[in-house]
Amino acid sequence: MYPWNDRTGRFSALKAATFAATLMPAVWILLEWRLGWLGPRQLNEAIHQTGLWSVRFLIATLAVTPLRHIAGWTRILIVRRMLGLTALAYLMLHFGLYAVDQSLDVTRIATEIALRTYLTIGFVALLAMLALGATSTDGMIRRLGAEKWRRLHGLVHPIAILAILHFFMQSKIDVSEAALMLGFLVLLELYRLLVRRRIPLTPLTLAATGVVGGLATALLEAGWYGVATKIPASAALEANLYFDLAIRPAWWVLGVGLSVALLAAGDRRPAVKRPRPVGGPAAAKG
Repeated sequence: MYPWNDRTGRFSALKAATFAATLMPAVWILLEWRLGWLGPRQLNEAIHQTGLWSVRFLIATLAVTPLRHIAGWTRILIVRRMLGLTALAYLMLHFGLYAVDQSLDVTRIATEIALRTYLTIGFVALLAMLALGATSTDGMIRRLGAEKWRRLHGLVHPIAILAILHFFMQSKIDVSEAALMLGFLVLLELYRLLVRRRIPLTPLTLAATGVVGGLATALLEAGWYGVATKIPASAALEANLYFDLAIRPAWWVLGVGLSVALLAAGDRRPAVKRPRPVGGPAAAKG
């Protein structure tokens, strides 16, 4: 079956567009490489970009189910597997380029992974993602059973945490991208909590969730700076009030959260009242 076909074998515009989108970052990185746009340390920059896109596609994968609940986009489920496998593909490319950077020296690579905590965390995430990728087929769902398969693939949430922690630890001073990914993950997990608690996904609830997500992003980013760097947490928090250099991750998360609330508000349709059967409830049973 081609990646742009649905389960019935028919062409799906949504799957085709998603498939094209999954290839674009790789094509762009390759183009940058050929044209010398990756800077003086081309391999190092390619390693960074493939890792970044792996996390982005992982977040996109986790966004599918909340979007289905919030906007009622049932068809979006057909691209979830593709997005997850794309995250794995970029992660494998990320690791492969790292191995090339280490001259494919297996002993050296193993030693680095064992001794450097952020590499250990990243490697654990890679192994877990490989397990999810290997069991993502319909055949494996039948073999494992739906319940066991769901529990296994529920590991994608702690995997995302490990991947973002790895991102933070290797980012050194500027953790803006890592904080943005963490903020989006927090927002998505808040949506999951609303669904699990059966809280109605009203525009007001979603807007409040966006505010909480934005605040959490600001606090988590500031906390990281305060603990892992010499930058005071208060200074990192204060940076959110200035827009002359860049828009901080917390504002992006807030903006996305409020946009989702507007999406839910615009998607709502007035309920159509059905006429009550003559004769009351008893007549309805008949």
